[in-house]
Amino acid sequence: MLRVGSVVLGVADVPRAAAFWTEALGYVAREQTKDTWVVLEPAKGAGVQLALGYSETQVQEHPRVHLDLYVEDAAEQTAEIERLVSLGAQHVDWDLYPDDPDFVVLADPEGNRFCVINSGHH
Repeated sequence: MLRVGSVVLGVADVPRAAAFWTEALGYVAREQTKDTWVVLEPAKGAGVQLALGYSETQVQEHPRVHLDLYVEDAAEQTAEIERLVSLGAQHVDWDLYPDDPDFVVLADPEGNRFCVINSGHH
């Protein structure tokens, strides 16, 4: 049976992206980070890996694939967004927000978009 093992992001600077995502997610590099490739995995237990591969492709303004990171409530969402911004993430001026969004769109230092979702939002 198939299962998702890794989500792969294209990045221009693999060591910089690895530094951001290891801090953001509490992941560790499965092996030493190379200039062209690294696989990050959860430090505690099993889970989906995040692979970072060198790419010269420009970041998509409205990516077809992105990461959704879940938190339990609005307070945790706010705290995590502040923490991620302190690590180098940036707020994205997202033009596709619904009227009452449960998510905030950020970009990592490479410009890859991701969402921080309040899973307790009603």
